[in-house]
Amino acid sequence: MKVVITGASGFVGSYMVRHFLDRGDAVTGLGRSGSHPEMDQHGFTWIRSDTTIPGDWQRSIEQADVVVNLAGANIFKRWNEAYKEKILKSRVLTTQNVVDGISKDKKTVLISTSAIGFYGDRGEETLVETSDPGDDFLARVCVEWESAAADATLKGARVVILRFGVVLGKDGGALGKMVPAFKGLLGGPLGRGDHWFPWVHIRDIARAMDFCLKNQEMEGPLNMCGPGAVRQRDFAASLGRALNRPAFMPAPSWAIRLIMGEMADAILASARAVPEGLVKAGFEFEFPGIDQALDDIVG
Repeated sequence: MKVVITGASGFVGSYMVRHFLDRGDAVTGLGRSGSHPEMDQHGFTWIRSDTTIPGDWQRSIEQADVVVNLAGANIFKRWNEAYKEKILKSRVLTTQNVVDGISKDKKTVLISTSAIGFYGDRGEETLVETSDPGDDFLARVCVEWESAAADATLKGARVVILRFGVVLGKDGGALGKMVPAFKGLLGGPLGRGDHWFPWVHIRDIARAMDFCLKNQEMEGPLNMCGPGAVRQRDFAASLGRALNRPAFMPAPSWAIRLIMGEMADAILASARAVPEGLVKAGFEFEFPGIDQALDDIVG
């Protein structure tokens, strides 16, 4: 298959490039970086591009059997109005341009990213794919993002939208920031730690993409998070055990808000999401529990 990946130089994107190359697919990566670690690999093409702007890069979309849309500015920074606009446009404009590039003559599969942030801060409510969206900034971003992706159905594409939890994997992502703190004996829960913390092992994301490509009935939004829901304090305790380090140094909510501003609301939001769609379809997680996932990554 011909696979095109936007945001291919990011943490998840780089992993997915390697995953599809290992499957034997021809992979084209799109992103802003001047180079890519896989540039010399057989079957890989790198196109440096700003996907928020229409351009020649869209020709690769026309020829693709599968498009994996992962582009989006990092949300884990202090927000101001200009950066919030960048978060929104990097996702929505890229997705609109991807959809514009899809050919009506091919039965393209679009796997587009969203986030569990779609639901906002929902306390103890169990969240499935049919639950209503939240009303905060990230929820509004996700609604627009998913709507832009869904427009690809008008061109005959099959659209799968994966609402990511916090992605866990080696050498980057959330654990890339957390592990050094724990190793320095400064690890612990965020705030009171009683909020629900949706997470997913990066290998299960790749396996879920394979599952959705193989099973043509898979479409629409899917919660891409582990079935073993945990509170944030329990996640911190599990990470401490995996690293053989204590997890007793909480980061107070006031300190997080002082450092991160409005973005702190996203860090402290409670989203008890469950992957109902994937589980009902028969997908089996390799890492259903947080201890299994963290032992594999950092244990």
